[in-house]
Amino acid sequence: MNTWIARRLGATPAERGSLGNASCPDLFELNDGRFAVIGTDMTAELDDALPSDASRADYERIVVITRETLLRAKGDIAGL
Repeated sequence: MNTWIARRLGATPAERGSLGNASCPDLFELNDGRFAVIGTDMTAELDDALPSDASRADYERIVVITRETLLRAKGDIAGL
C-alpha cells in the first residue's frame, strides 16, 4: 500500500503569516491514519531531556512545531 498525504490539519503556512510559504511547520493526516509533521529537528537539544519513561529509536527524531501551528490544527484534530 502506498502512503500519501490525505489532508492538511490546520491553516496553511501562508494563512499563518509565512511570506515565502517556505520552511514552515505543518501537520498532515496520511491515508493510512498516521500523521506527518514538518518541523525543526531538535533531537540533539532535547534527547537528554526526555522523561525517564520516554524513549526514541535511532531512526526517530524529536521534531518541534510552533504553538500556533498546533493550535490552528486543533479543530481538525478534534474532529478525527
